[in-house]
Parts: sequence; C-alpha cells; structure tokens
Amino acid sequence: MNTVSVETRLKNKQLVQPMLQAMLALQGVANQTQIEKPLIELVKTRASQINGCAFCLDMHTREAVAHGEDAKRLHLLPAWEEVSYYTARERAALRWTEAHTQLSEGGVPDDVFAEASGLFSEQELLELTLAVVAINGWNRFNVAFRVPPGGLS
Repeated sequence: MNTVSVETRLKNKQLVQPMLQAMLALQGVANQTQIEKPLIELVKTRASQINGCAFCLDMHTREAVAHGEDAKRLHLLPAWEEVSYYTARERAALRWTEAHTQLSEGGVPDDVFAEASGLFSEQELLELTLAVVAINGWNRFNVAFRVPPGGLS
C-alpha cells in the first residue's frame, strides 16, 4: 500500500506569489458571473471532490453553506445523479463540470452541451466554463503541492 505524505511540498512560500497573482486574476474574471452564487459553489465543490483537493473542498463547502446551501445536498453531491435534490439547472451545471474536469474520459459530449445550452444562456455557459477552468487550476496547484485545508502557514 502506498502511503501519501500530507506535508506540503512548498518550502519557499515567496515563489508562490507570481502563480498566486495569475490565478487570482483568472479568478477575478470568473467571479464576475451572473450565475447564482450557490450554484457556482456546488460546481467548485464537485470539481474539487473529483480532483481530491482538500483545501478547495474545505473552502467551497464553507462558502456554499454561507450562501445558504443545505448540508444534506452537500453530503450527497458525489451521488447527485441518484437523488432528486438538485434542480435541472444544477444537474446540467454538474454534468458540464464533470465533463470538463474529466476531459480524458471522452471530452464534452454533445448531449452534455445540449443540456447545458438549453438551461444556460451562451454568456452563462461561458461563465460556467471559466468557473470550472479556474477551480480545476486551483485544484491542480493545491493537490500537486499538498496545500492543506486552511492554507499554508
């Protein structure tokens, strides 16, 4: 069995600043969405679950609760397709998120695009896509460098 160290791999925190500034610039644009904040937090949480990002899971589940999300829906998010707790719009956004997060499993199928474009305007779909791109970027940095929940000290 492989044992994974949970110690952060970042030793020189000063080197993080340029990356952080670039990611924050991307996130700043992604934050300008007209899509409802609770839905964006569901998307961020679901992508972070798929990617195994403890830092982002901690952050975005707390953000979701702060924006009125129900704890039961958050607990069942990994099995969202099996329960009726999510609206059609949320389901389309989650399916879109999963397809974008797992591109190596077949890209973004036409039926996923059709569902999402039927429930989101073109502008919203672009904004949703940017939100998914941003959270996947954050996930990849945080997982690769083992950034713990709560951040680097």
